[in-house]
Amino acid sequence: VQLQASGGGLVQAGGSLRLSCGASGRTFSNSFMGWFRQAPGKQREFVASINWSGSSTYYADSVKGRFTTSRDNAKNTVDLQMNSLKPEDTAVYYCAAGFRSGPLRSETLYDYWGQGTLVTVSS
Repeated sequence: VQLQASGGGLVQAGGSLRLSCGASGRTFSNSFMGWFRQAPGKQREFVASINWSGSSTYYADSVKGRFTTSRDNAKNTVDLQMNSLKPEDTAVYYCAAGFRSGPLRSETLYDYWGQGTLVTVSS
């Protein structure tokens, strides 16, 4: 699976951005998808995940209620809608795909990663 993330940019605190991740290759609709982020000087952390059908989503506590992930298997895309952005949301955001069972917030479960897209939230 090849993943390409896009949609990052500069936004003021309280604003919104929508990230998109396009997939090609191995059957996308069989995968679960995850979003992770890495802030400067920090380790990469889990943000959100969505199962193969889109019927189940899971969020980190820090983004719950502000971020929403969705997918369109017909278009091979997964999106991350980010609202009420805060300066602490500033990071490079990565989309990832996996096919094995396990804890969805664990990086090791994901076999394929996009290149990342930078989100900067100004105060």
